[in-house]
Amino acid sequence: MERTEEQFERRKAVIYDMICDKQYVPMKKKEIAALLQIPKEERDGLKEVLDRLLEEGKIEVSPRGKYRKAASKVMTGTFLAHPRGFGFVQTEERDEDIFIPEEGIGLAMHLDTVEVRLGEKKTGKRQEGTVVKILEHGLHQLVGTYQKRKNYGFVTPDNPRITSDIYIAPEHQTGALSGDKVLVTLIKYEEKGKNPEGKVDLVIGGSGEPGTDMLSVLFANGLPLEFSPKTQKEARKVPERISPEDLSGRKDLRELPMVTIDGEDARDLDDAISLEYDGKHYHLGVHIADVSEYVREGTALDQEALSRGTSVYLPDRVVPMLPVRLSNGICSLNAGEDRLALSCLMEIDERGEILSHEIAETVIRVDRRMSYTQVKEILEGTDAGRMREFAPLVPMLQKMGRLSGILRKKRKKRGSLDFDFPESKLILDEKGVPVEIKAYERNAATMLIEDFMLAANETVAQDFYWQEIPFLYRTHETPDPEKIKKLAAFIQNFGYGIKGVAEDVHPKELQKLLARAADTPEEPMISRMTLRSMKQASYTVQCSGHFGLAARYYCHFTSPIRRYPDLQIHRIIKETLRGTMTQERIRHYAELLPQVAEQTSLLERRAEETEREAVKIKKAEYMSARIGRIYSGVVTGITSYGMYVELPNTVEGLVHVSHIYDDRYYFREETWELAGMDTGRVFRLGDPVKIRVIGADKKTKNIDFELLED
Repeated sequence: MERTEEQFERRKAVIYDMICDKQYVPMKKKEIAALLQIPKEERDGLKEVLDRLLEEGKIEVSPRGKYRKAASKVMTGTFLAHPRGFGFVQTEERDEDIFIPEEGIGLAMHLDTVEVRLGEKKTGKRQEGTVVKILEHGLHQLVGTYQKRKNYGFVTPDNPRITSDIYIAPEHQTGALSGDKVLVTLIKYEEKGKNPEGKVDLVIGGSGEPGTDMLSVLFANGLPLEFSPKTQKEARKVPERISPEDLSGRKDLRELPMVTIDGEDARDLDDAISLEYDGKHYHLGVHIADVSEYVREGTALDQEALSRGTSVYLPDRVVPMLPVRLSNGICSLNAGEDRLALSCLMEIDERGEILSHEIAETVIRVDRRMSYTQVKEILEGTDAGRMREFAPLVPMLQKMGRLSGILRKKRKKRGSLDFDFPESKLILDEKGVPVEIKAYERNAATMLIEDFMLAANETVAQDFYWQEIPFLYRTHETPDPEKIKKLAAFIQNFGYGIKGVAEDVHPKELQKLLARAADTPEEPMISRMTLRSMKQASYTVQCSGHFGLAARYYCHFTSPIRRYPDLQIHRIIKETLRGTMTQERIRHYAELLPQVAEQTSLLERRAEETEREAVKIKKAEYMSARIGRIYSGVVTGITSYGMYVELPNTVEGLVHVSHIYDDRYYFREETWELAGMDTGRVFRLGDPVKIRVIGADKKTKNIDFELLED
């Protein structure tokens, strides 16, 4: 067979045309060779051509080894529209999304369930397809801006993925005025030549009114604002104080010194900690509010908590999983109040090994409510006044600081990963306007609570795994080998390597990579690329471990006020402790938990996306008042159209290639760089740069910078 690439492609086209020709029946390789008069010594080349055609999906092989044109394959999946007109289809059968060009979308809308016909796969390119049928519409409500015309109205959706305006007939306007933010229900979907039709269900508010932007985000993501009347009625019946009868069968820990440590503005306090040291071992207590005592399975409170899945935290409000009467009342571990709890009591040696533990139903009384700032000052010994204020608790807190360091060192030794990307803290005025944005401080006090909660979560998960009782675990799977291979190829450009790329990589290897990159110019880049190579954590009924923490056993036990999985496993723990976990109850949980795991994982994603979107809106609003200002930042992302720059206050914006004035720049995909065509100047992830703010748009959530010379 001829070997140049051009000749190879020509021969491939001839063979493909022959296989597809209707005058030929499916043929074996030797029959193809005979027809093309290919001698025996050149048939390896024929195999190479056929293998390539198979790889590209153009042909297929029958069970009898005969080659024929590949049948057009149809798959079912979810259509994800892109603002620029094309889209993708996610399917369960494929890891990679199917690309849908604009001409192949038809009338599909964002989130529709569709049938897609696969096209021919071109070598090295993403699989393309065409939407052939809409099976189910996934979008039923949306938020947008209403505009009134003489005889009708229309709504421009806030979501840029929905590219069609929604027609609103006069009888469906519900009092909306031009410029109002509205919630619209779709009553007729797009037809050829006609826009979708809808009716205004709710006028959220004027586009400039305080709070309208955050309400719009909540409605757009389907988040409920009010609890149902039945749920509120049940909440009103919950007692404000515990009774003597509640103490029956519980371990009384009210004399044990303990504190809560939270942010200054926290209202729902669901975890307290205690510590004693006998000169040899630490006795750590992690005490969690016993929410399951008041939110019983199958009640309206329980059903609504499951439908919410988690509390959602926006810059100006919290959408709680439970009514405030519970979360800020009987379920909050307020100082000086008797409270019911589930406690994980651990005996820990000087190496951080948990020698023994007890999980118990308890009654507790917190001595003091403390803030992260107060505890940080005590641990650092920087504020004499603070030390006097909390004098009786200082020795315990100092021991907590030592144990925290021991536990963190042990976790690090086994390979636990620590991505220390700063979170954003937004400070708003009384009208909801952002007046300051800064990086949320991670300090000795925040890490202390993190270390103790992790220890309790691992201990509880391990205990119930070995009891072989149905349970909900927090799982973080090993990264996809292909992504690790791409990461390894990328970091090779900077002189780094990873062991175990060919098989499952151990978290210790990624930890070593991050340690080697620490304090180098490329550290931010390596950290972000490593994080992007990893999978998302989720809730599962299988205990397959937590890769990021290098933990064999892990669950969420410590936040039942704001996370449903924690509440769910509290019920299982209590039934087990009380001896009521019968075979019937085991079967009940075995049937129930898979659905709970799937639903709460999805609701967690919804909450994360809502929180991210809200923060982006407020960041764009903040920067829109600072057009023209100059800042120093760091390059955090590079694309073919420019680079993203993050400022010290965590705001990120785009420097488009047209706003880098000294040269024409192109994207080097293999090394993730922007390179100048004439100057040879190169921008990499992690590079420090100086920028000027030139644009910020709340609606699109985009922030634009231009590059300045130092």
